[in-house]
Amino acid sequence: MREQTLRIENKIGLHARPAALLVKTAAAFKSDIALVKGEKNVNAKSMLAIMSAGVKAGDTVTVRTNGEDEEQALAAVTTLIKAGFNE
Repeated sequence: MREQTLRIENKIGLHARPAALLVKTAAAFKSDIALVKGEKNVNAKSMLAIMSAGVKAGDTVTVRTNGEDEEQALAAVTTLIKAGFNE
């Protein structure tokens, strides 16, 4: 298992468009990918789960990956978040 803690920098947080980008990125990998915010631990491959996490701008989240391509999955999701979801 790999994990990385990041701050959400885009101005609106994980609203529909960045959540969809996150799900699309996560779905490209075989590994399990979770997004953790406080006590919430949600499946990053589920749009509904991501939206239910209520991640806002400035929040800190942890991305956890586990599986055969966990390093690549973590790198891809981390890059997306650090880029502010290209907004």
